[in-house]
Amino acid sequence: MANFIVGLTGGIGSGKTTIANMFAELGVDLIDADIIARQVVAPKAPALAKIADHFGEDYLLPDGNLNRAKLRAKIFTHSKTGRKEKNWLDNLLHPLIRQQLIQEIKSATSHYCILIAPLLIENKLTEIVDRNLIIDIDEQTQIARTMSRDNNSRTLVENIIKHQISRQQRLAAADDIINNSSTILTNTQQQVATLHQKYLKLSLNAL
Repeated sequence: MANFIVGLTGGIGSGKTTIANMFAELGVDLIDADIIARQVVAPKAPALAKIADHFGEDYLLPDGNLNRAKLRAKIFTHSKTGRKEKNWLDNLLHPLIRQQLIQEIKSATSHYCILIAPLLIENKLTEIVDRNLIIDIDEQTQIARTMSRDNNSRTLVENIIKHQISRQQRLAAADDIINNSSTILTNTQQQVATLHQKYLKLSLNAL
């Protein structure tokens, strides 16, 4: 088990996965909440059956997987009903995800590990990490990158951002910050390298 855990988070489109992979290239074990979130709703998983019962079978794809695009539109397009449905979904999935995250942290073998979680702060996963690393970008860059990456409308992306905690709230919870607004990759890589050395020292001190 890693003796030091860094929680990595940021808003949609901030570059969490790209930066986490930079740490992985330095030999750091990653635990990704998004990957676990997909596993708990895999075909034939009990949680997926509950989602189909609640929303309807048409929220499943022909291959049995969850129709994420349709569910996302349902939750983030209709403000009143969407928030209620999001709460229902969160109450179903988040305890399952948290349980699996803890199991994977126990299996980590690097000096420190990184827990990548978009909802690190909202879901109080800060309670199980030693340090909060926030990936920060300005909102216009965030919107543009997400629209380009996911082929979503500006309205949908803006609604997703509204459902997340604010940039200011994330920064207030930060122990460390990586500014990822730059398009120059080496700028980000240098920030990662500096933090990697810092986390190695902190993990040794935690022994």
